[in-house]
Amino acid sequence: MVTTAPEPLRSGVEFARALARHGARPALRAGGDVVTHRELAARVADAAAGLGDVRRLVALRPSPTVDFVVAHLAALAGGHPVLLTDDDALVAAYRAEVVRAGGRWQATGATGPELHPELQLLLSTSGSTGSPKLVRLSAAGIEANTAAIVDYLGLTADDVAVTTLPLGYCYGLSVLHSHLSVGGSVALTDRSVTDPALWEVARDAGATSFAGVPHTFDLLDAAGWPELPSLRYVTQAGGRLAPDRVREVAARGRRAGWDLVVMYGQTEATARMAYLPPHLTEAHPEAIGVPVPGGDLRIDAPDTHGVGELVFAGPNVMLGYANGVADLAHGRDVTELRTGDLARRTGDGLLEITGRVSRFAKLFGQRIDLDRVVDLLGCEGHEVACAEAADGSGELVVAAAGTPDAIAVDLVRVATVDRTGLPAHAVRVVPVDSLPRRDNGKVDQAAVARLSRPAAAPEQHSPEEALTRQYAAVLGRAVTPEDTFVGLGGDSLSYVELSVRLEARLRRLPHDWPTRSVADLARLQHDGPRRGWQWLDTTIVLRALAIVLIVGSHTNLFAVTGGAHVLLAVAGFNLARFLLTGATPRDRGRGLLRAAARIAVPAVIWIGAVATVTGAYGWRNVLLLNDVLGPRTWAEPEFYFWFVEVLVMLLLATAALLLVPGLRWAEQRWPFGFATALLAATLVPVAWAAVTDHTGDVLHSTVFVAWYFVAGWAAARATSWPQRLLVTAVVVVGSVDFFDDTQRTAVVVGGVAVLTWLPTVPWPRLLGGVTGVLASASLYVYLTHWQVYPHLEFRWPLGGLLASLAVGVAAWWLVDRAPGALRRRKAQRRTPAPL
Repeated sequence: MVTTAPEPLRSGVEFARALARHGARPALRAGGDVVTHRELAARVADAAAGLGDVRRLVALRPSPTVDFVVAHLAALAGGHPVLLTDDDALVAAYRAEVVRAGGRWQATGATGPELHPELQLLLSTSGSTGSPKLVRLSAAGIEANTAAIVDYLGLTADDVAVTTLPLGYCYGLSVLHSHLSVGGSVALTDRSVTDPALWEVARDAGATSFAGVPHTFDLLDAAGWPELPSLRYVTQAGGRLAPDRVREVAARGRRAGWDLVVMYGQTEATARMAYLPPHLTEAHPEAIGVPVPGGDLRIDAPDTHGVGELVFAGPNVMLGYANGVADLAHGRDVTELRTGDLARRTGDGLLEITGRVSRFAKLFGQRIDLDRVVDLLGCEGHEVACAEAADGSGELVVAAAGTPDAIAVDLVRVATVDRTGLPAHAVRVVPVDSLPRRDNGKVDQAAVARLSRPAAAPEQHSPEEALTRQYAAVLGRAVTPEDTFVGLGGDSLSYVELSVRLEARLRRLPHDWPTRSVADLARLQHDGPRRGWQWLDTTIVLRALAIVLIVGSHTNLFAVTGGAHVLLAVAGFNLARFLLTGATPRDRGRGLLRAAARIAVPAVIWIGAVATVTGAYGWRNVLLLNDVLGPRTWAEPEFYFWFVEVLVMLLLATAALLLVPGLRWAEQRWPFGFATALLAATLVPVAWAAVTDHTGDVLHSTVFVAWYFVAGWAAARATSWPQRLLVTAVVVVGSVDFFDDTQRTAVVVGGVAVLTWLPTVPWPRLLGGVTGVLASASLYVYLTHWQVYPHLEFRWPLGGLLASLAVGVAAWWLVDRAPGALRRRKAQRRTPAPL
């Protein structure tokens, strides 16, 4: 350790020193491991001992890991000031003496700064970057704000939080502090809120709350809100959420049985200054509420409308700012916090923010210095003005003077994104002839804030708009840049066509694209040279290959069987991926019924038409009831449509199964465990048939082949290699004696294994479009090929295959694609030509 002039250690933060009093209650959950408060206290004590007896500035890189939490609490418990940052330049500028790396303390070799006795924590100001300015917080302030949060949220040892926000952000850090202080627990994860795996962690932990900034709720609307049976409340801070959105989220919570707690705070107040009691949220969505316990909010110098600057006083007010290392020796510089927000008090005694005193905006949890943005863009030759959008969209409006063309607008957008760190879809660049100004010549900020997003020029569409149109064309519905494929109700059929289109535009499509917004994907667009290979979704390749194997085997071109059983696994995989993720019970049921109808309706129409013309099929075939009411042994042509019957029956059975509240809750809480339990249950009939020497048809009956469908379901829910290995092992063992055919066994086991382990596979780009079309049309190929290939199977087997594929694709186009094309053509005809 680096030795500096001895300075006695202070008492530090009390709750960090008293963890052991909560005993064996869980404190941290990470990757399946649970650390109790007693165990955490022991680790903290060991880490604190490693810091020594001399008070030092400790720099930590925040992360949702047990080691970070242990190191952070060890410094707080020992009274060592902590600098939380990812910026190595700040570590050097403030001469931190100790850092954490590889689970160990390491000396930096720097000569430590002089530290004021009250200094405990250094944080960047609301996500500001590129500036040495830090907020100086005291141990007493941390304790006071933690106690206030515990008080107004009513936190107890039974509460469980999940890290939906960074721990280097004062809001996210306050969640950790408040829960550990009362003996509660925190599930540590770095997953995005759009990632179903995060909500699996939350369900497994029994999460009672999660925290979000305004963008969090936009993402959840797009990707689907999770079902958390144990959820008690959701908190919102980090920027203004539009009143209508507050009301929407609060109403959602009321229906689901949880509260929305809108909060107001700044890093300068340690975390929180005000909160809106949940019972007032829907009636007063525009308000920030009342001061936190122990705090006071007043309006300074109100005008005739009662509007003035909001000023906060309380024990959690910062000591002051640090602009350089010398400031770490300073004591308290401020006793009240001038928030910079204009506010008024409503007739109900609640506080409401009406604007900003200075030129700052708080967007996506970050404080944006608007004047600095203008200056930086001005240095690059752009004449602009900036303001936070007045419509509550959470966007930064940038007025670009001189009516710039599309390329110049894009340059302004890119530069703004680069200078602010905001996501591209949060920057609204609006071309104007000249900047709007008041009579005194100053820029009219209110007018800038009211500027609307301009429409794209007809001949030059942005990547975002281009992708939005792609989505709308495939899904046949209105689409916004914030929408996701899953949120729009996409299914496995539309997934195939859209993913092929997107891959062609983006070059490499991320595997989680269905849960990403259109705007997110637009930022991935790459205009570089095409390569000869592409990465195609495994389910698309399997669907295309399987239908070729099925038809090719029937037409006697080759004899490779097993494709239909692979398709069952693919169907189960897509069920879990699209129909059981992030939906309400009602939406899930509707989605399952809609999926069953998309298969059953064309099947009944086609089979009924053929039966009417040729008399080849009976009424049981037409109504897809042969498996239920027909013979127990294989017979032609009664069993031709066994795959369609099985798939429809399994979708309906799944919908009925998840109507049971207990089973629905179990599937949401333990998605992989539920799927594997169901897999075991569906294997029982197979075992019974083997033990009793069952003589009926096993390979084509719903009761006996359902387990392949469920195996695909389990494969989609497997998120770790042990889980994938378990699914693969079950499929291998179950298939060995299921098929009396080594070749078929190999095809099915290989297909399910690829589905389980590989989300995408390399595929020749020249075959990408054809593969996507065959996968999309696979149902129609299966339905129609029985009437096509018999005319050619003995004379020209290859012709039988090609003709069957062509007829099936044509049928698919007529049913799924032609109506949309006609609607678009009619719309174009109704559009008047430009003068």
